[in-house]
Amino acid sequence: MAENGAKPKRKRRTAKAKRPSVSIVIPVMNEEENVRLLHEQIRDVMQAWGRTYEVVIVDDGSTDRTFDILRELAAEGPHLRVIKFRRNFGQSAAMAAGFEAARGEVIVTMDGDLQNDPQDIPRIVEKLEEGYDVVSGWRKNRKDKLIIRKVPSKLANWLIRKTTGIDIHDTGCSLKAYRGDLMRKIRLYGEMHRFIPALGRIEGARISEMVVNHHERRFGQSKYNITRTFRVMMDLTTLNLLLKYLTNPVHFFGRLSIVLNSLGLFIFMALLFNWLQGGVTPDVLNIQMSLVFLLLASGVSFLFFGLIAHMVVRTGEKRDDRLYDFQGNTS
Repeated sequence: MAENGAKPKRKRRTAKAKRPSVSIVIPVMNEEENVRLLHEQIRDVMQAWGRTYEVVIVDDGSTDRTFDILRELAAEGPHLRVIKFRRNFGQSAAMAAGFEAARGEVIVTMDGDLQNDPQDIPRIVEKLEEGYDVVSGWRKNRKDKLIIRKVPSKLANWLIRKTTGIDIHDTGCSLKAYRGDLMRKIRLYGEMHRFIPALGRIEGARISEMVVNHHERRFGQSKYNITRTFRVMMDLTTLNLLLKYLTNPVHFFGRLSIVLNSLGLFIFMALLFNWLQGGVTPDVLNIQMSLVFLLLASGVSFLFFGLIAHMVVRTGEKRDDRLYDFQGNTS
Protein backbone atom coordinates (compact mmCIF):
# COMPACT_ATOMS: atom_id res chain seq x y z
CA MET A 1 0.00 0.00 0.00
CA ALA A 2 1.35 3.45 -0.85
CA GLU A 3 2.37 5.75 2.00
CA ASN A 4 0.61 9.06 2.88
CA GLY A 5 -2.49 7.99 1.02
CA ALA A 6 -0.80 8.29 -2.34
CA LYS A 7 -2.26 6.17 -5.10
CA PRO A 8 -0.01 3.36 -6.32
CA LYS A 9 1.54 4.07 -9.68
CA ARG A 10 0.23 2.03 -12.53
CA LYS A 11 2.77 -0.02 -14.36
CA ARG A 12 3.23 1.46 -17.79
CA ARG A 13 2.62 -0.81 -20.71
CA THR A 14 5.80 -0.71 -22.73
CA ALA A 15 5.39 -3.71 -24.97
CA LYS A 16 3.51 -3.18 -28.20
CA ALA A 17 0.50 -5.32 -28.96
CA LYS A 18 1.52 -8.46 -30.71
CA ARG A 19 0.89 -8.46 -34.43
CA PRO A 20 -1.65 -11.00 -35.67
CA SER A 21 -0.26 -13.87 -37.67
CA VAL A 22 -2.63 -13.30 -40.61
CA SER A 23 -4.47 -10.24 -41.88
CA ILE A 24 -7.32 -10.93 -44.30
CA VAL A 25 -8.03 -7.92 -46.53
CA ILE A 26 -11.36 -7.84 -48.37
CA PRO A 27 -12.66 -4.98 -50.54
CA VAL A 28 -16.45 -4.95 -50.87
CA MET A 29 -19.10 -2.91 -52.60
CA ASN A 30 -22.84 -3.55 -52.26
CA GLU A 31 -22.46 -7.03 -50.76
CA GLU A 32 -25.09 -6.79 -48.02
CA GLU A 33 -26.24 -10.38 -48.57
CA ASN A 34 -22.71 -11.79 -48.48
CA VAL A 35 -20.68 -10.02 -45.78
CA ARG A 36 -22.27 -11.69 -42.75
CA LEU A 37 -21.93 -15.19 -44.23
CA LEU A 38 -18.36 -14.42 -45.30
CA HIS A 39 -17.43 -13.18 -41.84
CA GLU A 40 -18.88 -16.29 -40.21
CA GLN A 41 -17.04 -18.61 -42.61
CA ILE A 42 -13.71 -16.87 -42.03
CA ARG A 43 -14.22 -16.90 -38.26
CA ASP A 44 -14.95 -20.63 -38.23
CA VAL A 45 -11.94 -21.46 -40.42
CA MET A 46 -9.48 -19.29 -38.48
CA GLN A 47 -10.66 -20.47 -35.07
CA ALA A 48 -10.32 -24.10 -36.16
CA TRP A 49 -6.84 -23.37 -37.56
CA GLY A 50 -5.68 -21.70 -34.35
CA ARG A 51 -3.70 -18.81 -35.83
CA THR A 52 -4.12 -15.25 -34.56
CA TYR A 53 -5.86 -13.18 -37.21
CA GLU A 54 -7.68 -10.01 -38.12
CA VAL A 55 -10.11 -9.25 -40.93
CA VAL A 56 -9.86 -5.84 -42.61
CA ILE A 57 -12.90 -5.13 -44.80
CA VAL A 58 -12.84 -2.00 -46.95
CA ASP A 59 -16.28 -0.73 -47.97
CA ASP A 60 -15.65 0.87 -51.36
CA GLY A 61 -18.60 3.28 -51.36
CA SER A 62 -21.50 0.85 -50.92
CA THR A 63 -24.98 2.29 -51.42
CA ASP A 64 -26.86 -0.55 -49.71
CA ARG A 65 -26.73 -1.81 -46.09
CA THR A 66 -23.24 -3.32 -46.41
CA PHE A 67 -21.56 -0.84 -44.05
CA ASP A 68 -24.36 -1.03 -41.46
CA ILE A 69 -23.98 -4.81 -41.31
CA LEU A 70 -20.19 -4.54 -41.10
CA ARG A 71 -20.49 -2.07 -38.23
CA GLU A 72 -22.72 -4.52 -36.35
CA LEU A 73 -20.26 -7.36 -36.96
CA ALA A 74 -17.30 -5.23 -35.81
CA ALA A 75 -19.09 -4.53 -32.52
CA GLU A 76 -19.46 -8.27 -31.86
CA GLY A 77 -15.75 -9.07 -31.58
CA PRO A 78 -12.20 -7.76 -31.83
CA HIS A 79 -11.15 -9.51 -35.04
CA LEU A 80 -13.00 -7.36 -37.58
CA ARG A 81 -11.84 -3.89 -38.60
CA VAL A 82 -13.85 -1.86 -41.12
CA ILE A 83 -12.76 0.99 -43.39
CA LYS A 84 -15.40 3.03 -45.20
CA PHE A 85 -14.76 5.07 -48.35
CA ARG A 86 -16.92 8.16 -48.90
CA ARG A 87 -17.51 7.05 -52.48
CA ASN A 88 -16.41 4.33 -54.87
CA PHE A 89 -12.67 4.68 -55.59
CA GLY A 90 -12.05 1.26 -57.13
CA GLN A 91 -10.57 -2.04 -56.03
CA SER A 92 -6.94 -0.93 -56.17
CA ALA A 93 -7.61 1.98 -53.83
CA ALA A 94 -9.56 -0.30 -51.50
CA MET A 95 -6.77 -2.87 -51.39
CA ALA A 96 -4.17 -0.16 -50.83
CA ALA A 97 -6.15 1.10 -47.82
CA GLY A 98 -6.48 -2.45 -46.52
CA PHE A 99 -2.75 -3.12 -46.90
CA GLU A 100 -1.95 0.07 -45.03
CA ALA A 101 -4.25 -0.88 -42.16
CA ALA A 102 -3.21 -4.56 -42.03
CA ARG A 103 -0.89 -5.50 -39.16
CA GLY A 104 -0.37 -9.17 -39.92
CA GLU A 105 2.88 -10.91 -40.73
CA VAL A 106 1.03 -12.46 -43.69
CA ILE A 107 -1.67 -10.70 -45.71
CA VAL A 108 -4.35 -12.68 -47.52
CA THR A 109 -6.67 -10.97 -50.00
CA MET A 110 -10.00 -12.29 -51.23
CA ASP A 111 -13.27 -11.12 -52.74
CA GLY A 112 -16.34 -10.39 -50.68
CA ASP A 113 -18.82 -12.21 -52.93
CA LEU A 114 -18.38 -15.73 -51.46
CA GLN A 115 -16.83 -17.03 -54.67
CA ASN A 116 -13.44 -17.45 -52.97
CA ASP A 117 -13.41 -20.18 -50.33
CA PRO A 118 -12.18 -19.27 -46.81
CA GLN A 119 -11.19 -22.94 -46.40
CA ASP A 120 -8.28 -22.16 -48.74
CA ILE A 121 -6.78 -19.54 -46.40
CA PRO A 122 -4.75 -22.00 -44.26
CA ARG A 123 -3.56 -23.84 -47.39
CA ILE A 124 -2.38 -20.74 -49.22
CA VAL A 125 -0.63 -19.35 -46.11
CA GLU A 126 1.17 -22.66 -45.52
CA LYS A 127 2.24 -22.62 -49.18
CA LEU A 128 3.65 -19.13 -48.64
CA GLU A 129 5.59 -20.34 -45.62
CA GLU A 130 7.44 -22.85 -47.80
CA GLY A 131 9.68 -19.94 -48.78
CA TYR A 132 7.66 -17.65 -51.06
CA ASP A 133 6.76 -13.98 -50.87
CA VAL A 134 3.63 -14.20 -53.03
CA VAL A 135 1.28 -17.13 -53.62
CA SER A 136 -1.47 -16.55 -56.17
CA GLY A 137 -4.67 -18.57 -56.30
CA TRP A 138 -5.59 -20.39 -59.51
CA ARG A 139 -9.32 -20.88 -60.15
CA LYS A 140 -8.70 -23.94 -62.30
CA ASN A 141 -12.36 -24.99 -62.17
CA ARG A 142 -13.86 -21.54 -62.44
CA LYS A 143 -17.61 -21.15 -61.86
CA ASP A 144 -18.33 -18.22 -64.15
CA LYS A 145 -20.04 -17.63 -67.48
CA LEU A 146 -17.93 -18.76 -70.43
CA ILE A 147 -18.29 -15.86 -72.87
CA ILE A 148 -18.53 -12.93 -70.47
CA ARG A 149 -15.89 -13.94 -67.94
CA LYS A 150 -13.86 -17.04 -68.83
CA VAL A 151 -12.81 -16.26 -72.40
CA PRO A 152 -11.77 -12.61 -71.75
CA SER A 153 -9.96 -13.77 -68.60
CA LYS A 154 -7.95 -16.41 -70.49
CA LEU A 155 -6.93 -13.88 -73.14
CA ALA A 156 -5.99 -11.31 -70.49
CA ASN A 157 -3.98 -13.84 -68.50
CA TRP A 158 -2.08 -14.90 -71.62
CA LEU A 159 -1.27 -11.28 -72.46
CA ILE A 160 -0.17 -10.52 -68.90
CA ARG A 161 2.08 -13.60 -68.81
CA LYS A 162 3.72 -12.59 -72.09
CA THR A 163 4.14 -8.99 -70.99
CA THR A 164 5.40 -9.52 -67.44
CA GLY A 165 7.21 -12.83 -67.90
CA ILE A 166 5.55 -14.18 -64.73
CA ASP A 167 4.06 -17.63 -65.28
CA ILE A 168 0.77 -17.33 -63.37
CA HIS A 169 -2.36 -18.89 -64.85
CA ASP A 170 -4.93 -16.69 -63.10
CA THR A 171 -3.80 -13.13 -62.36
CA GLY A 172 -7.41 -12.06 -61.79
CA CYS A 173 -7.95 -14.35 -58.80
CA SER A 174 -8.28 -12.18 -55.70
CA LEU A 175 -7.34 -15.00 -53.32
CA LYS A 176 -3.63 -14.43 -52.80
CA ALA A 177 -1.18 -14.52 -49.89
CA TYR A 178 1.65 -12.05 -49.41
CA ARG A 179 4.41 -11.33 -46.95
CA GLY A 180 3.20 -8.33 -44.99
CA ASP A 181 6.55 -6.56 -45.21
CA LEU A 182 6.48 -6.86 -48.99
CA MET A 183 3.02 -5.35 -49.35
CA ARG A 184 3.99 -2.34 -47.27
CA LYS A 185 6.56 -1.49 -49.95
CA ILE A 186 4.22 -1.68 -52.94
CA ARG A 187 2.16 1.31 -54.07
CA LEU A 188 -1.10 0.64 -55.89
CA TYR A 189 -2.97 2.91 -58.32
CA GLY A 190 -5.23 2.59 -61.37
CA GLU A 191 -6.10 -1.09 -61.83
CA MET A 192 -2.73 -2.28 -60.52
CA HIS A 193 -4.27 -4.66 -57.98
CA ARG A 194 -4.37 -7.19 -60.85
CA PHE A 195 -0.61 -7.00 -61.21
CA ILE A 196 0.56 -7.21 -57.59
CA PRO A 197 2.70 -10.32 -58.26
CA ALA A 198 4.49 -8.44 -61.05
CA LEU A 199 4.96 -5.41 -58.79
CA GLY A 200 6.33 -7.81 -56.20
CA ARG A 201 8.79 -9.15 -58.77
CA ILE A 202 10.20 -5.61 -59.07
CA GLU A 203 10.92 -5.84 -55.33
CA GLY A 204 12.60 -9.24 -55.82
CA ALA A 205 9.68 -11.37 -54.61
CA ARG A 206 9.61 -15.16 -54.96
CA ILE A 207 6.28 -16.07 -56.55
CA SER A 208 4.24 -19.27 -56.72
CA GLU A 209 0.64 -20.31 -57.31
CA MET A 210 -1.74 -23.02 -56.15
CA VAL A 211 -5.13 -24.31 -57.23
CA VAL A 212 -7.98 -22.96 -55.09
CA ASN A 213 -11.71 -23.54 -54.90
CA HIS A 214 -14.17 -21.30 -56.70
CA HIS A 215 -17.93 -21.08 -56.18
CA GLU A 216 -20.80 -19.63 -58.16
CA ARG A 217 -22.05 -16.25 -57.03
CA ARG A 218 -25.11 -16.78 -54.86
CA PHE A 219 -26.17 -13.21 -54.07
CA GLY A 220 -25.74 -9.82 -55.68
CA GLN A 221 -24.22 -8.89 -59.01
CA SER A 222 -20.68 -8.90 -60.35
CA LYS A 223 -18.93 -5.51 -60.43
CA TYR A 224 -16.88 -6.50 -63.48
CA ASN A 225 -17.66 -4.82 -66.80
CA ILE A 226 -15.93 -4.51 -70.15
CA THR A 227 -15.19 -0.79 -69.62
CA ARG A 228 -12.32 -1.76 -67.33
CA THR A 229 -10.44 -3.26 -70.27
CA PHE A 230 -8.99 0.05 -71.47
CA ARG A 231 -7.70 0.97 -67.99
CA VAL A 232 -6.21 -2.48 -67.56
CA MET A 233 -4.38 -2.19 -70.89
CA MET A 234 -2.96 1.21 -69.95
CA ASP A 235 -1.78 -0.10 -66.58
CA LEU A 236 -0.28 -3.15 -68.28
CA THR A 237 1.70 -0.83 -70.55
CA THR A 238 2.93 1.10 -67.53
CA LEU A 239 3.83 -2.12 -65.76
CA ASN A 240 5.79 -3.34 -68.78
CA LEU A 241 7.86 -0.15 -68.70
CA LEU A 242 8.45 -0.55 -64.96
CA LEU A 243 9.56 -4.15 -65.31
CA LYS A 244 11.97 -3.47 -68.16
CA TYR A 245 13.22 0.05 -67.59
CA LEU A 246 12.71 0.94 -63.93
CA THR A 247 16.42 1.02 -63.11
CA ASN A 248 17.56 2.38 -66.49
CA PRO A 249 14.81 4.46 -68.17
CA VAL A 250 17.35 6.09 -70.50
CA HIS A 251 17.33 2.83 -72.50
CA PHE A 252 13.62 3.25 -73.29
CA PHE A 253 13.81 6.94 -74.19
CA GLY A 254 17.10 6.36 -76.00
CA ARG A 255 15.47 3.81 -78.30
CA LEU A 256 12.69 6.23 -79.14
CA SER A 257 15.32 8.91 -79.80
CA ILE A 258 17.26 6.63 -82.15
CA VAL A 259 14.11 5.67 -84.09
CA LEU A 260 12.97 9.27 -84.54
CA ASN A 261 16.42 10.60 -85.41
CA SER A 262 17.02 7.78 -87.89
CA LEU A 263 13.68 8.40 -89.56
CA GLY A 264 14.40 12.14 -89.75
CA LEU A 265 17.84 11.57 -91.27
CA PHE A 266 16.45 9.08 -93.79
CA ILE A 267 13.80 11.54 -94.96
CA PHE A 268 16.40 14.30 -95.13
CA MET A 269 18.76 12.17 -97.27
CA ALA A 270 15.90 11.21 -99.60
CA LEU A 271 14.83 14.84 -99.81
CA LEU A 272 18.39 15.96 -100.55
CA PHE A 273 18.74 13.35 -103.30
CA ASN A 274 15.48 14.41 -104.95
CA TRP A 275 16.42 18.09 -104.65
CA LEU A 276 19.74 17.48 -106.40
CA GLN A 277 17.83 15.70 -109.16
CA GLY A 278 15.57 18.71 -109.46
CA GLY A 279 12.43 16.79 -108.61
CA VAL A 280 11.29 18.77 -105.54
CA THR A 281 9.08 21.85 -105.69
CA PRO A 282 9.51 24.63 -103.07
CA ASP A 283 6.17 23.80 -101.42
CA VAL A 284 7.06 20.11 -101.02
CA LEU A 285 10.54 21.08 -99.84
CA ASN A 286 9.13 23.26 -97.06
CA ILE A 287 6.70 20.57 -95.87
CA GLN A 288 9.28 17.78 -95.85
CA MET A 289 11.95 19.95 -94.17
CA SER A 290 9.43 20.80 -91.45
CA LEU A 291 8.80 17.08 -90.94
CA VAL A 292 12.56 16.41 -90.75
CA PHE A 293 13.01 19.17 -88.19
CA LEU A 294 10.09 17.85 -86.10
CA LEU A 295 11.47 14.30 -86.07
CA LEU A 296 15.01 15.39 -85.16
CA ALA A 297 13.77 17.76 -82.45
CA SER A 298 11.54 15.03 -80.99
CA GLY A 299 14.45 12.58 -80.99
CA VAL A 300 16.69 15.01 -79.10
CA SER A 301 13.87 15.79 -76.64
CA PHE A 302 13.32 12.09 -75.86
CA LEU A 303 17.06 11.70 -75.26
CA PHE A 304 16.98 14.49 -72.69
CA PHE A 305 13.82 13.02 -71.12
CA GLY A 306 15.71 9.76 -70.70
CA LEU A 307 18.67 11.48 -69.07
CA ILE A 308 16.39 13.32 -66.64
CA ALA A 309 14.49 10.12 -65.79
CA HIS A 310 17.81 8.33 -65.26
CA MET A 311 18.96 11.00 -62.80
CA VAL A 312 15.63 10.82 -60.94
CA VAL A 313 15.95 7.04 -60.58
CA ARG A 314 19.55 7.25 -59.42
CA THR A 315 18.65 9.92 -56.85
CA GLY A 316 15.75 7.83 -55.60
CA GLU A 317 17.93 4.73 -55.21
CA LYS A 318 20.11 6.54 -52.69
CA ARG A 319 17.16 7.51 -50.51
CA ASP A 320 14.50 4.86 -51.06
CA ASP A 321 14.55 2.30 -48.26
CA ARG A 322 12.32 -0.03 -50.30
CA LEU A 323 15.35 -1.16 -52.27
CA TYR A 324 17.06 -3.03 -49.46
CA ASP A 325 16.70 -4.50 -45.97
CA PHE A 326 19.38 -4.77 -43.33
CA GLN A 327 20.14 -8.29 -42.14
CA GLY A 328 21.96 -9.23 -38.95
CA ASN A 329 23.89 -6.81 -36.75
CA THR A 330 23.67 -3.25 -38.10
CA SER A 331 25.73 -1.59 -35.38
